[in-house]
Amino acid sequence: MISGGLLKIHPSELKLPFEVKRQSSCCMQLTNKTDNYVAFKVKTTSPKKYSVRPNMGIVQPRSAITITVTMQAQKEAPPDYQSKDKFLIQSVIANDGATTKDITAEMFNKAPDKVVEEFKLRVVYIPANPPSPVPEESEEGISPRPSMLENKTQSSTLFDAVSRSLEEAPRDESEEELLRQERRKNRSGFSVTFVTIVALLGIIIGFLIKKT
Repeated sequence: MISGGLLKIHPSELKLPFEVKRQSSCCMQLTNKTDNYVAFKVKTTSPKKYSVRPNMGIVQPRSAITITVTMQAQKEAPPDYQSKDKFLIQSVIANDGATTKDITAEMFNKAPDKVVEEFKLRVVYIPANPPSPVPEESEEGISPRPSMLENKTQSSTLFDAVSRSLEEAPRDESEEELLRQERRKNRSGFSVTFVTIVALLGIIIGFLIKKT
C-alpha cells in the first residue's frame, strides 16, 4: 500500500499471472483520503501492452475506485519472468462536483501553487502454472515410492507370519482332552464293529457245517 496526501493506493505493485499467449488481469484500488474531489490519471511505460480501465477519472471525497489492468497475450515469456514495465498514477484536487468529462491534460501539469501527487508502481509477473516439485530419486535413479508388488509381498509375508504363530501356539488343555476323547471313541467304535463282523461270520460258518 502507498499513501500520499490525496490518495491511498493498494497494492504497492501490480502482480500479473503470466501465461504465454493468454491475457491476464489484476486490480488496484484508489482511496480518496480527503474531503475534496480528486482527479487521477494512469500512465504506463508500455501503453500497447496494457489496457487500463478506467485510465482516468474522479474519486469522490472519502470514497474509493477500483482500476483493472489487463496485459495483452504475449508470444513468449521474459527471462526469469522479470518485467521492466512500470505504471505512473497522477492525482490532483479537482473542483467540487467534477466528473471525468471535466478532466484535462493541463490539470496534471506541475505548478508552484498546485500539488500533483505521483506514484510509481512496478509490474511483477507470477507464473500461472508453476512447475510441481520433482521427488528426489534414490541412488539407483528410482523414485522411493513403494510399488504395488512390494505392498503385495509385504501383505503375504505378514499373513505367513500370522499363520505360523497360530500353528506354533500351545494348545489349551481342554482342547487336548477333547482330542483324546475323540480318538477313544473312534477306536471303540472300530472294535465293536470288528467283533460284530467276526460273530456273524462264525454263525454263518456254523450253519453251513450243520447243513452239510
